[in-house]
Amino acid sequence: MTGNDDSILEFLHDHDVALPPTGLEINLDREGVSVSYSTIHRRLQKLQDKGLVEKANDQKGYYAITDKGRAYLEGDLDASELEDDEE
Repeated sequence: MTGNDDSILEFLHDHDVALPPTGLEINLDREGVSVSYSTIHRRLQKLQDKGLVEKANDQKGYYAITDKGRAYLEGDLDASELEDDEE
């Protein structure tokens, strides 16, 4: 997990929205969090693999936080269980 992962998850959780990578990039930037589109796109795929986000619309590429993602943010899920060798 990276700091960018936390920023993405927190935004999706706090705003209770489903957004595509471009929408996340624009809105994170508006909140003063600078994360590039390529990083967001790459991290969303990793977060989806870990079950922390899910595609809300496969054709449009919208992502939403899952219950597992909320549990991670609330500290109810041990982050070490989510670690992998590719960050």
